[in-house]
Amino acid sequence: MRLLLLACLRAHTGNATTAARIQNHLHAAGHICVLKDAFLYESPAEIANLTSTDKFDAALAIHLYKGGRLLQGSRIPFGIIFGGTDVNEDIKCKEKRQVMGAVLEKARFAVAFTVEMKELAAAEWPDARKKIYVQSQGIKTTPSETFDWYRFLQNADTGSVRLFLLVCGLRRVKDPLYLVEAFSDWHRKDPSVHLGIIGPAVDPLFTSEVKERVKRFPGVHVLQELPQQELHAALRRSLALVNSSVSEGMSAAILEAMDLEIPVLARNIPGNAAIVKHKETGLLFSTPQEFIALSKSLMNDPILEKEIITRAKDYVKKHHSWEGERKTYQNLVQRLQ
Repeated sequence: MRLLLLACLRAHTGNATTAARIQNHLHAAGHICVLKDAFLYESPAEIANLTSTDKFDAALAIHLYKGGRLLQGSRIPFGIIFGGTDVNEDIKCKEKRQVMGAVLEKARFAVAFTVEMKELAAAEWPDARKKIYVQSQGIKTTPSETFDWYRFLQNADTGSVRLFLLVCGLRRVKDPLYLVEAFSDWHRKDPSVHLGIIGPAVDPLFTSEVKERVKRFPGVHVLQELPQQELHAALRRSLALVNSSVSEGMSAAILEAMDLEIPVLARNIPGNAAIVKHKETGLLFSTPQEFIALSKSLMNDPILEKEIITRAKDYVKKHHSWEGERKTYQNLVQRLQ
């Protein structure tokens, strides 16, 4: 089949990584899968014209609203993959909720990353329950062997450090400024600890705001975004991966850190708590002060660190199989024939 895959394809974001991974799965099954950036299209009519002109047999979209809205009235069959903001944020808007419901009604199938995400969607659209499948993100990390860690640190102007890395696309829902003040206070007492905020400027205006705010807080740095393999290499040399989001579907960065055997400190929100079990596969915090306390305990308790790393690695291997994800998508697209 010739398949269209609509997604938000800003480089180095979770959506782009997920889309590329699904494309790879489908290519391996002999399909042609063409990625298109949903942000480049404004109306279903544009996509209808594209699918007709380029002779697509079927379509997929990541995000029930951002991608799915463009498939309203589609003349070809399609499937939907939920994004993190679908049932967490977009559902709060009446207009978006109506569009999402209409798209879900016409979709041949839908994929949720977690059981919790499926249940939230099924509570809103009960008739769609049977077509929603749960498939967690498949993880396969491939750190760069040539990454220049020392230059990375020099560019960050941090010298010799113990670096906590907050990986996120720079937009408000990721709340990258949440820990900044508390972390800077800790840095003043212990100059070896640093917080690096790294990720693409998804929201340019907000990114400027973050960079300006961070200038006032020693020990906190906005770092230049990196390709995935280099980011994985940087993570392997960091003390911990940090997530401070207000809302998450399923953070690929958290899962990748687990696979790379790097401890995770994540804000205690439903999307994070679904994959991070406190003091088992990571550490969950509810306030900046709790984050500092847990970070110190992690640094001072190598036994705790080792146990968390081991259990997290086992968890990813068991529940986030790349091969399992491949089989699921290859099977589901048969429903589009």
